[in-house]
Amino acid sequence: MKVKKNDTVLILTGKDAGKTGKVLVSLPKDEKIVVDGVNVQKKHKKARNANEVSAITDQAGPISVSNVMVVCPACGKATRVAYKVEGDKKVRVCKKCGAILDATKEAKEVKKATKRKTKKTENKEDGGNE
Repeated sequence: MKVKKNDTVLILTGKDAGKTGKVLVSLPKDEKIVVDGVNVQKKHKKARNANEVSAITDQAGPISVSNVMVVCPACGKATRVAYKVEGDKKVRVCKKCGAILDATKEAKEVKKATKRKTKKTENKEDGGNE
């Protein structure tokens, strides 16, 4: 499957056609995905004991992966996905602009490290504990 969790996708067909949303769950075995705010279904929850309350809640249902297109974060357009080998890694690439669609682990680690550094420097500037 060319669509992964945390991708932004455009819905092409069905009652939610034209909407965009973030992929919450990827189900490659069934070739389906769950998109936030798309294919919303009612779920009836029965109270199981005296403390709980019965309720009707909304939840996103799965849709076929063939009904969506990945939205490129660089160019903002719905695009098909190509693959490219960079070094020893195979990455997903936007067909329109050539930008890499995969958020690499290294980029995530760099973001975490910068957050840690900024928090530490803010604490030092404030004089430590308050």
